[in-house]
Amino acid sequence: MNTTRTTTVTCPNCGRGNRIPVAAEGRPRCGHCKQALPWIVDAGDDDFAEVAERATQPVVVDLWATWCGPCRMVSPALEQVARDLAGRIKLVKVDVDQNPRLSARFEVQAVPTLLVLDQGETLARQAGAAPAPVLRSWVEQAMAGRQGRQTAAGG
Repeated sequence: MNTTRTTTVTCPNCGRGNRIPVAAEGRPRCGHCKQALPWIVDAGDDDFAEVAERATQPVVVDLWATWCGPCRMVSPALEQVARDLAGRIKLVKVDVDQNPRLSARFEVQAVPTLLVLDQGETLARQAGAAPAPVLRSWVEQAMAGRQGRQTAAGG
């Protein structure tokens, strides 16, 4: 499947809107000021492999539900982390009610469930909401572990 869907992201540096693909290699940059853009996209059962697992950078997965109060609270915090770590991570949001195969695959027992993936491999997992600084630290620790494994593996 070749996903040609796009999403629009506002550049936190210059305020311009940018259309970016939900699945692509590399890291999106603002067409105007060339700064790294936060990459925030939705994915589901049919396109998760292409959007999240084949990404070339770490992916933070937000498994959420529309009826979930904590999910609504953590969403802005995750978006802040995506802005803070623009060019370093991709945030992929998955509505578990609309995507039962992914919910079953990741054994979601509570929402929100958050994952950090590296080329489809789960590096970190947590359930529940947390403020942006705590989430950022959690993501950075997972990414540091990823870099340590790559060094140990000679990659």
